[in-house]
Amino acid sequence: MKSDRLLSIMLLLQTHQQLPASDLADRLEVSVRTIMRDVQALSAAGVPVYTVRGPQGGIALLPGFRTDVTGLTADESRALFVLLSGPAHTDLGLAPALGSALRKVMAALPAPHRLEADLVSRRILIDPVRWRGTPGPDQPATDLAAFQQAVITDRRLRLRYRHGRDNQTRTYTLDPYGLVSKAGVWYLVADHDGEPRLFRTDRAQSATVLDQPALRRDGIELADVWDTLRRRIDDIPALIAVTVKVRDEILAKFLRIHEPDLDPARPSQAEYEPGWTRVELRFRALVAAEMLLAFGPDAEVLTPDDLRQALAHKAAETAALYTPRPAA
Repeated sequence: MKSDRLLSIMLLLQTHQQLPASDLADRLEVSVRTIMRDVQALSAAGVPVYTVRGPQGGIALLPGFRTDVTGLTADESRALFVLLSGPAHTDLGLAPALGSALRKVMAALPAPHRLEADLVSRRILIDPVRWRGTPGPDQPATDLAAFQQAVITDRRLRLRYRHGRDNQTRTYTLDPYGLVSKAGVWYLVADHDGEPRLFRTDRAQSATVLDQPALRRDGIELADVWDTLRRRIDDIPALIAVTVKVRDEILAKFLRIHEPDLDPARPSQAEYEPGWTRVELRFRALVAAEMLLAFGPDAEVLTPDDLRQALAHKAAETAALYTPRPAA
């Protein structure tokens, strides 16, 4: 829209003091002729904009002229306040500067936009750090419309959700606090029966906004709940990668039992050697992986070495129990 372009010209000139008309045209993706018409429109509206002739010339604003950001649309105002979560700015030593900048922007916003901008800043967070030990985002496009509506209008949400670990779909009635983008993966942060929970939006089978107000705990904000949930996950010990070769005759049974332990970041390799398939698993502790011994010689752990040693020790102890007893 022309009004947006005129504001953009003023903001660019405030930042750079003077720019060639061709530079402005490239930045705003219009022709030089359009830029010159816009400059005439600004001048007619009382903006002290003028042209400087010559090789070093261009479009300039009278020194000292400033404009505010009252030309921002509602969407633009909200977008400014969907910012990185606090820890990122704290780590860079920029938290005080960020708070000061946002207060200045908020004060300059048109009054109708201030409430929405403030609400968005408390309902949507961006956390750029991915979870430890997980691959980068490979999330399909997700329709966030219902999630956004629920968190912005303070409504309950009915969610049909497929869990990643057991692949089961369950239905929840949730009280949302907000949305978090964790390294490009969107999560809904909500209470279920008064307890904080985390839901990946790309696992939602359906999301329906209910005509009931969200029942959030008093004095609790999205940032508080997110910090609690994030710490719970970050404090979980790193998963241990285990590689097993499985005899093909029992592969189907093996996969049924260990489906929750399959490592999505390391796909299994078919035909590891004739009659065997290599399977990649993850366990939270070595002791949990010792159940692999139940498959006997039909499944051999290839890595890690300390798990092989633990299984060899257990196998030896078990074999000792069944050493033939001397005849009476």
